Amino acid sequence: MQLTANLLLLAALLFALGAGGYGCLALFTGRKNTLSFLEKANLAIAGLITAASIIMTVALVDRDYSFKYVYEHVDNLLPLFYTITGFWAGAEGSLLFWIWSIAIMGVIFARLPGFRQYSSETRLYYWVFYMLIQGFFLLLITNWSNPFLELVPTPGDGRGLNPLLRNPGMIFHPPLLFLGYAGFTSPAAIALASYVSGENKFWVKLCRNWNLTAWVFLTAGIILGGWWSYMELGWGGYWAWDPVENASLIPWLSATAYMHTAVIESKRNALGKTNIFLMSLTFLLCIFATYLVRSGVVQSLHAFGEGGIGLPLSMFMLGGLAVTAYVLATGNRSGSKTLSGLGSRQGMLVVAAWALLALGLVVGLGTMWPVISKMWNNNPVGLDARFYNRVCLPLFSMLILIFAVCPWFDWKEGIRDRRGLFVVGGVFLAALGVNWALGLHNILAVVTAAAAIASLAGIAALFVFKPQMRKVTSTVGIYGIHVGLALVFLGVAWSGPNQTALETVLKKGESAQLGEYTLTYTRSDESQSMAMAKVMAVLEVSKNGKKVGILAPERRIYRGYQQPFAEVSVIPGLVDELYGVLLSFQPDGTATIKVSINPMINWMWIGGTLMCVFGFMAFRRTSLSSRE
Repeated sequence: MQLTANLLLLAALLFALGAGGYGCLALFTGRKNTLSFLEKANLAIAGLITAASIIMTVALVDRDYSFKYVYEHVDNLLPLFYTITGFWAGAEGSLLFWIWSIAIMGVIFARLPGFRQYSSETRLYYWVFYMLIQGFFLLLITNWSNPFLELVPTPGDGRGLNPLLRNPGMIFHPPLLFLGYAGFTSPAAIALASYVSGENKFWVKLCRNWNLTAWVFLTAGIILGGWWSYMELGWGGYWAWDPVENASLIPWLSATAYMHTAVIESKRNALGKTNIFLMSLTFLLCIFATYLVRSGVVQSLHAFGEGGIGLPLSMFMLGGLAVTAYVLATGNRSGSKTLSGLGSRQGMLVVAAWALLALGLVVGLGTMWPVISKMWNNNPVGLDARFYNRVCLPLFSMLILIFAVCPWFDWKEGIRDRRGLFVVGGVFLAALGVNWALGLHNILAVVTAAAAIASLAGIAALFVFKPQMRKVTSTVGIYGIHVGLALVFLGVAWSGPNQTALETVLKKGESAQLGEYTLTYTRSDESQSMAMAKVMAVLEVSKNGKKVGILAPERRIYRGYQQPFAEVSVIPGLVDELYGVLLSFQPDGTATIKVSINPMINWMWIGGTLMCVFGFMAFRRTSLSSRE
């Protein structure tokens, strides 16, 4: 079956390169009757990759250890749902899943009614760009990162899945990220194609819902990744500015910046070239994300090792930047209006976009600093979380302040409704005092929390003062996204600086005090199965004499691994969440336990969920028939 799968991928590669070359020939010769062939070639590519993906899935489910990839990520005792997630657990399988997502999304995108309204020339350019992208990914997985290598002789059991990956987050987090990355491929290709052919007025409208979908997938993947990190001891809480965490954040920041500048182009016919550049940049930053994870260029707790694909990825990114620059320099220009000043909604959106891009630049440079600093230092040192917090948090605070006041400015210049600004300003000042009184004394944190609350009040006031907005589902969706974002900011502002923790050694029956909470170590449970051995410490938690709940953190040793792994336990709450970790356990029952109080942390997950749900509500009908 390995040979069959390799032949399928090789055939897909030849189809992609052949179709791309045929499209180039058609452009040079002026032949426009090749579109049907290119669309069928894309269908064939998608079918071939799907067949190869089915072979991989069947091999995983059957635990066919003649596949080297299956041997490295599955064992005989692994539950079925984790066995299937082995598809994207390794570098080779995740790349296969990514190119499969690109191929399937390409098939769907080509059937959008708006896409077929483009001229033959634009669609030809699109297919050339798209085939080259697919060809590159297929070249990666047929050469440097092949998931279908045969293992001889065939072992009787596999190595199993990394224990850190045995979490429900593994089921959803990686696929959502890859779907988000893949989703930005078609918009980048059509943006460049439409600019070359002079039809660049329409691609922003055509891709609006599509880009929202990709953005929602990427957002959901990041939020789930943060929750996964939070629930796995040693992964830095919900965010440690780890290179792999940063890898997905950077394209998200670029995509979010584009979402705001795209509004300006749709409303005011401005920033056309900027949006093309940002769309291409977002796609290339998705490639950069996989470069960070798979090239071995930076060290991370959950990055893949050096796989030999660092150089091809680097060359592709440089080539993509060169193509984007060439297209923008030589493409057919069309009339574009000038922007209004900073005292307008346009100006506010531009400042927000620049702030998002500045954040992306800072995070990117910080992540690559160990590599950059090698130019003058033989022993480079990576930047820790303190650097990112000092540089990034002020920009995040500025962003939420902009979001609070932006809706009350006119598109052209000036304030359109002073009532709203008074509401936002009054709530902001009141929230500053309330948060400070409640114990939030970090300046940036208290400003961010107050701005988040003011944003929520401002959005509520907007729908009160302008009730007609409540009737437009897409408008509700757009502001709903910002409600979710404000809740995320509120959770970040409180859970970081106001976290309190206690690390203590307890014997059974002993208690410890953490703030208003009393922790009583009541008992321990030990158990063993063929897959792992584990011990659990049970703590009864009470507040002012009233039982709050039970913390039952575990310490596990999986088969094939000598290192123990922690399984945290939480008592959730909308105000305080108690988070317990069993650090060590002695034969006499003595346990070393760490318990922390994370205030408002769950508003991060609630806000992130709302961002995704309202993202789908923000869809609009897009019609290009009028060529507005």
